[in-house]
Amino acid sequence: MTLSAALILSIHYLLVSVLCIYGAHRIYHSIAAGRLMKRVTSRPLSSPEPLTVFPKVTIQIPLYNEKFVVARIIDRVTEIEYPKDRLQIQVIDDSTDESVQIVAERVAHYKTLGFEISHVRRLNRAGYKAGALADAMDAVTGEFIAIFDADFLPEPDFLMKTIGEFTTPDVGLVQTRWSYLNTPSNTLTKLQTIMLDAHFGVEQVTRFGQDVFFNFNGTAGIWRKSTIEDAGGWKSDTLTEDTDLSYRAQLKGWKFIYRPDVTCPSEIPETMRAFKIQQHRWAKGTIEVMKKILLPIWKAPISLRRKFEASLHLTANITYLLMFVDSLFLLLPSVHIRQQMDPNLLTWLDLPIFAFASLSHAYFFLSGQKRLYGKVLDKLFILPALLATSIGLGVNNGRAVIEALVGYKTGFARTPKVGVEGKSVPIKQSYQVNSENWSTTLELALAILYTLFLIWACLQAYWIVVPFLSLFAIGFFYTSVLSIKEAWSLTRAGTALPPTVSETKIDSASEAKSMQGRIIRP
Repeated sequence: MTLSAALILSIHYLLVSVLCIYGAHRIYHSIAAGRLMKRVTSRPLSSPEPLTVFPKVTIQIPLYNEKFVVARIIDRVTEIEYPKDRLQIQVIDDSTDESVQIVAERVAHYKTLGFEISHVRRLNRAGYKAGALADAMDAVTGEFIAIFDADFLPEPDFLMKTIGEFTTPDVGLVQTRWSYLNTPSNTLTKLQTIMLDAHFGVEQVTRFGQDVFFNFNGTAGIWRKSTIEDAGGWKSDTLTEDTDLSYRAQLKGWKFIYRPDVTCPSEIPETMRAFKIQQHRWAKGTIEVMKKILLPIWKAPISLRRKFEASLHLTANITYLLMFVDSLFLLLPSVHIRQQMDPNLLTWLDLPIFAFASLSHAYFFLSGQKRLYGKVLDKLFILPALLATSIGLGVNNGRAVIEALVGYKTGFARTPKVGVEGKSVPIKQSYQVNSENWSTTLELALAILYTLFLIWACLQAYWIVVPFLSLFAIGFFYTSVLSIKEAWSLTRAGTALPPTVSETKIDSASEAKSMQGRIIRP
């Protein structure tokens, strides 16, 4: 073996060994969730008796250009079963489109019905969602703050099921589980549902059940106002302000409650372009939080177990970077090198690596279905597509991790909502988002490259690598071709991409600008 070949194989196996660590951790979570789910769902409530004294609750609806769903969420929160005089509603609206007029009309309507509801507007969009939430805090009159993104539809009994948890004075947050309004829309929404179910049915259950740190999911949760204030308030120096605040609050000693038995219907992205924007924001923001919080976590007087779990949680998206580097530079050369040697020489090593690096994620996804719905057989047919899509996101999310690590600042790119339950909206009728053309081009190039190599492996009868290469080829084809198809549909429809929805570069000076005031419409 030449020195260069040995170096390629060494780096390749080093990277996939790290991937195996995270894969093993997912297996651990999946197994642990099996014994913890019953304990979590049957846990005695902090206040098992019906409430006789109702604390003041503020409901916040942060939004930006949500004309398709904003009226629906305002109508829904007014239907929440809670004394009207103990409820404040803030529609925190940074919109620049017709959403502003829709909100103004709904707010005026519900004011006439006796609701304490306000239309909160700012002079600029400094700090994005975090800045809007921070700016609205001065006008909050509730002891507790329930936050719902514009596409969420809380059930009428949402508060009655959750507010009693706060009778324990050190509880700072109650997070509920997401459910989905538009899962049947297309293959992509079905895949996302399984991915999110694994998070809510395995990861959040295990973290809460084992009393380690877990994060607020940005919506469908209730904060104690004093917890937010004690933790330092909402900050806009990361793209995942929810995770940032969660860790700061838990480092202060506040307890979080997860309620998987309480669901809040929501909408998931309908298009690959929107999905990539969301995934990019989540991946980049979590790494930004890692850079900010990881050292304070290790300095904090908390258990070693909590420190390790927090570290694995906040660094998990680095796996996309490792997968991106390996798939771009190392995987195919390593396959070729091994084939030139004895093809079966490293079989004993490749098989466990494949199990931990890939099948561990399959087990994780299926465990989410088992824990939440008690069945997995109906999801087996879509499992290969799910694994392939996760691989296909490597370029998009790997780019996000690189940007976070080098400190490249970008704006908060919202995920556009369409407001239709169970079926797709024509792409020209929905909000659109810009995406990185170069990353889509790279995905397509990798798809072609892996397909050619797959053909070569078949011709060489090197069957052990065929399943793995197939996942890479299919994944890169799926993410790139669907993105290109959506872009082509927009071009044919003559639909322009509004700059207010795109992800734009920002500089540190503009990010550091202070708020310029608040306007609360009567």
